[in-house]
Amino acid sequence: MQVDPGGRMAARRRARRRRRGRGMRGPLAPAGVPLARTRSEAFDALVLDAVEELEGHWAGELAAVEFAVEEVPPPGSTDFGPDVIVDRGVPLGRLLREGAGVRQPLIVLYRRPIEARAGEPEDRSDLVFMVVAELVAELLGRDIDELD
Repeated sequence: MQVDPGGRMAARRRARRRRRGRGMRGPLAPAGVPLARTRSEAFDALVLDAVEELEGHWAGELAAVEFAVEEVPPPGSTDFGPDVIVDRGVPLGRLLREGAGVRQPLIVLYRRPIEARAGEPEDRSDLVFMVVAELVAELLGRDIDELD
């Protein structure tokens, strides 16, 4: 022990290695495997899968449409028209049409409300596809059964 200028005893800290000289060797999962992806990255992948599936049949109509993911709906959004998919008073997705500050049609999905409603990964992918398909059907003026 050493005495510091204030007269107190100061313990010298020695850098110690973990038992057997090992510490954490690296990340728990290598990059690129599903375990290494964050929940937000996994959700983005579900949205891309849903969009790719719809673009296989409706590529021409969806060429000018942008898709986005936000964590939660903006506060105070209570205008629930046909351009909003709502479950128990909470928006899951929104269609923003051209005009009023929007250059091209934009479909926005809200990640946290969708994840809260679908516990299992299979349910989550189905719900994401359903929300995307309903908003695309609303944008194109078609019945949901034509798209699905």
